[in-house]
Amino acid sequence: MQPTGAPDEAWYDDDAGPVVRPYTMTRGRAAPERGRFDLITLIITRGPGPAAGRLFPEQAAIVEMCHRPLSVAEIGAELDLPVGTVRVLLGDLLAAGLIETHEPPTLAELPSEDLLRDLLAGLRAL
Repeated sequence: MQPTGAPDEAWYDDDAGPVVRPYTMTRGRAAPERGRFDLITLIITRGPGPAAGRLFPEQAAIVEMCHRPLSVAEIGAELDLPVGTVRVLLGDLLAAGLIETHEPPTLAELPSEDLLRDLLAGLRAL
């Protein structure tokens, strides 16, 4: 058995992969500095910007993937990254102007139940 801190000691688990990588990608941040990203928030690429050449590979992949709208959950699943890490990366991309977000409607923005009933009655009358 090797002592702790020995040069051959692995900082990863064969099944889990590297332990430090998500922490490194976010520079230790646990929350995005800009933006609010629910699991169903849609992300769309705005186009290449001045920071496009200085992205982590995962951020470049997000910019490439989001030419069509994708949710935060879909991005996390596609990249096989924790959602918290994805949110931080998205916050950086939003600050750089490389993506835009489309938030799900709030309950106050949804049509009222009366309006939906009237719409359904109108459709049935057709």
